[in-house]
Amino acid sequence: MTKNEGTIDRALRVIVGLVLLSLVFIGPQTMWGLIGIVPLATGLIGNCPLYSILGINTCSMKS
Repeated sequence: MTKNEGTIDRALRVIVGLVLLSLVFIGPQTMWGLIGIVPLATGLIGNCPLYSILGINTCSMKS
């Protein structure tokens, strides 16, 4: 699987994913916080399916 996310993009996705997941435990405590799994997973993997469809690549190196 090729990476299509740069370092800053990946870091922001992981941070946003963790913040959204924290909403399950603190804050409003709703299950909507589970949506944070998506940016967390794509940030950890380094590949975004939507970026692939749209032809976007924020990664500086081709792998």
